[in-house]
Amino acid sequence: LPGEAESSRALTDDEMVSLCSEFLNAGTDTTSTALEWIMAELTKNPRVQEKLYHEITKAQQQRGDGDDEEVSEEETHGMPYLKAVVLEGLRKHPPGHFVLPHRAAEDMEVGGYLIPKGASVNFMVAEMGRDEREWERPMEFVPERFLPGGDGEGVDVTGSREIRMMPFGVGRRICAGLGVAMLHLEYLVAKLVKEFEWQEVAGDEVDLTEKPEFTVVMAKPLRVQEEEEEHTEEGRG
Repeated sequence: LPGEAESSRALTDDEMVSLCSEFLNAGTDTTSTALEWIMAELTKNPRVQEKLYHEITKAQQQRGDGDDEEVSEEETHGMPYLKAVVLEGLRKHPPGHFVLPHRAAEDMEVGGYLIPKGASVNFMVAEMGRDEREWERPMEFVPERFLPGGDGEGVDVTGSREIRMMPFGVGRRICAGLGVAMLHLEYLVAKLVKEFEWQEVAGDEVDLTEKPEFTVVMAKPLRVQEEEEEHTEEGRG
């Protein structure tokens, strides 16, 4: 344990810069990367986008106060398809494909493989979500899998019951921003789909090729054609 002098000293400039970098990268880059992947999938899958749009507008109509311009945080809690869309995006495109590595404290056999003492161990986060033994049609964007009756119904992203996907890590060192990240993603996706119809640009279709940086981003940044929604009684304008 650090001594009293060490624990009470002020942070150095280098330590503060490092902490600020961690907050910015871990707290914003991951969420913005996930949002771009989700919107890319919605652009390539107009059926899913349309279904989500109708869930959003229906929730606002049920509110009954005549204000259908703003999507509220409370409304997103009652949108199961919205949550399914976000979970499907995180399953297929987790921003981080690896978590922090661990070191084996002793020789151990796992699944018939010997992990020697001192070996560095990590988890292939993305491959978990794309495993055909765990998911039906894993390379397709199918949010319905997270609805009742789907192969992902009731999936636990915290890993406390089972680990089928772990976009936030699991265990004691799970991402501290899980709740905020899910809140931001659900709200932003709902807002973007409510306000705009997302379409591919002719001759410049969405490319889902991956590129590893701090997070795993789109190699070709998302470029779309957006049509502002006309809020009519008939629905999508």
